[in-house]
Amino acid sequence: MDTFFDIIGKVSAWLWGPPLIIVLGATGLYLTVLLKFIQFRYPLYIFKQTVGSVFKKPKGEGTVTPLQALTSALSSTIGAANIVGVPAAIMFGGPGAVFWMWVIALIGMALKFSESVLAVRYREKNEKGEFVGGPMYYMTKGLNMRWLGVWFAFALMIELIPSVMVQGNAVASTVEETFNVDGLITGIIVALIVVLIVFGGIKRIGKVTEIFVPFMALIYVGSALVILFMNMDAVPEFFSLILSHAFQPMSAMGGFAGVAIAETIRWGFARGLYSNEAGLGTAPIAHAAAQTDHPVRQGLWAIVGIVIDTIIVCTATAFVVLSSGVWTAENALDDPSALTTEAFTNYFGEFGGILVTISLIFFVLSTIIVIVFYGAKQAEFLFGWKAAQGIKVVYTVAIVLGSIGAAKVIWQFLDLALAAILIPNIIAVLLLSKEVKRLTNEFFTSEEYYLKDTGKLKEKKIS
Repeated sequence: MDTFFDIIGKVSAWLWGPPLIIVLGATGLYLTVLLKFIQFRYPLYIFKQTVGSVFKKPKGEGTVTPLQALTSALSSTIGAANIVGVPAAIMFGGPGAVFWMWVIALIGMALKFSESVLAVRYREKNEKGEFVGGPMYYMTKGLNMRWLGVWFAFALMIELIPSVMVQGNAVASTVEETFNVDGLITGIIVALIVVLIVFGGIKRIGKVTEIFVPFMALIYVGSALVILFMNMDAVPEFFSLILSHAFQPMSAMGGFAGVAIAETIRWGFARGLYSNEAGLGTAPIAHAAAQTDHPVRQGLWAIVGIVIDTIIVCTATAFVVLSSGVWTAENALDDPSALTTEAFTNYFGEFGGILVTISLIFFVLSTIIVIVFYGAKQAEFLFGWKAAQGIKVVYTVAIVLGSIGAAKVIWQFLDLALAAILIPNIIAVLLLSKEVKRLTNEFFTSEEYYLKDTGKLKEKKIS
């Protein structure tokens, strides 16, 4: 007889299988076509307007710079999924899963762009004079469906309690394994760091993540690049392994059990979506606070977020794991999450293991900081500014409880709770998709924005 928790586990496993993958994939595809393949048509322009403009003064008004909004959003997405999630996808879906991770990332760009455009379009100022926005605001103001906004905000606020616990536990167990420090001590230290940063609001979070995120991503990706240059001859084999198994079943070898192609696609899509959070409605909460002169300009930063998170960081992990051969070892399936550490240790010795541990600690710590901010914004939307400060205290306590492994039972509800956030957000984005299209057309045809940025305005006047 299945227990209640077994049933919950089975329901969420089914839900995060074909049903949600089809919903997210189809939504991303629909928005890609609706927006005339925006992520593929303007790659150079997108790069110039985002990463290429970090030293220029941002246009328009907002609470934080566009870069700070992006690094805040990336703090939430670059996390354990990039380090331990990728080898899990490879072990359960084969190397071909990496190809499907890229596919969902490219399709997901249109979805994340749309969410962020809507977040800026319907944002407002709170009582502290800061810009706030996100799904709960575009559901209320754009659709006139406050009940849907309340559903989203309440579900996200509650979902983040087990989420913070899981992250707290990930840091504590990693530190305990490597440095033999008691979990409770780690939990208290992490909680104190989070309090110092989060109670300073989005401005302080932006200032911290602006330094933190590029630094931690550079160390991790930089180390993977060193491995790449040490193994240039492994690059063709890496791509051949991924592409050849993206469309045909992978047979058993070493510790790898072999999989059907449907599993390959499922694991690639699931890991990709879990990693870049397209459709979850979380990143738009950070993007809503950015200084910008048009919602579409900030939407371009959301596209770059997926490039960094999935195309760069996840691919770096995949290269190190696949090129090292650790995934073919006899006992590889026993603990897929340890494969990244093993792969780096293969190349750099003991230093490699410490490097992965430190990266994981930084990645998870930055994730906690930003998701606590997201949760506070939901409380603010529902009950006002004071409630937002109260929920921050709840999350801080949850970090400490999670670090000692408390309430593992409620972690079972994590995937189910994520679905409760994702579904209302997808409904809202689809219902407001015509507004995203209107704003996109306005941006790319108006003389104030794209035409002016690219010098096409002069050409237009001359002709």
